[in-house]
Amino acid sequence: MLQTDDILGIIPARMASTRFPGKPLVFIQDVPMVIRVYQEASRVLQNLVIASGDQEIGTIALRYGVEFILTRGDHMSGTSRCIEAMNTFSDKTGRTFGAILNIQSDEPMLTPAAIALLAHDISRPEHGISTLIRPETDPVAFRNPNRVKVVLNREGFALYFSRSPIPFYRTEGTSWFSHVGMYAFKKEILEEIGRLDPGKLEIAESLEQLRWLENGYPIHCCESDYSGFGIDTPEDLEALLKSGLI
Repeated sequence: MLQTDDILGIIPARMASTRFPGKPLVFIQDVPMVIRVYQEASRVLQNLVIASGDQEIGTIALRYGVEFILTRGDHMSGTSRCIEAMNTFSDKTGRTFGAILNIQSDEPMLTPAAIALLAHDISRPEHGISTLIRPETDPVAFRNPNRVKVVLNREGFALYFSRSPIPFYRTEGTSWFSHVGMYAFKKEILEEIGRLDPGKLEIAESLEQLRWLENGYPIHCCESDYSGFGIDTPEDLEALLKSGLI
């Protein structure tokens, strides 16, 4: 199995969010959000970088003494940005890594335990892509298209991800799984999926992971108690600050 020293964590970030411009640098307890995510992930990973096409983020990273990779500004997904950052970091350090963790920059409640679980799962030889899921029972969240649902086979691999309520239940009160949007990849798998074109399912649902499933790449799902608190809008940030969670 891979050791954590053989895993590179990458935090892709961009300032030009449609719903919340500049969100990587909003302050959470007096620390920019992307830096807070870095600090939590660094408790587990020895090799960790922030990757962005925005030099403004790089300036803040330098101020806090964290590793930063300046990427192109035209990436259409965090996965694409991770591939460039991986190659740049390897060229810079002369190191190659067996696996890559794509860590969301807008998850200020990220826990080291969640990172450790994902790192352990991708270290298993039979797993090429890993992600986190969480059991849920809230019927309101089940119908919310912003909460991505996933159904699994008996071995814990994803059958499908959807914004629609899946599976369909005739009665309320049944548990289901929501997706926590962090991924881990074996290096060679990340390079392969980076060459794939968007698929019909991905375009329909606006979910990049469906591109991988549609092309036959298994995604193993780790059940976690990490609920996540993604910040997509200013209202999300306000809700977090009022929640008492921080």
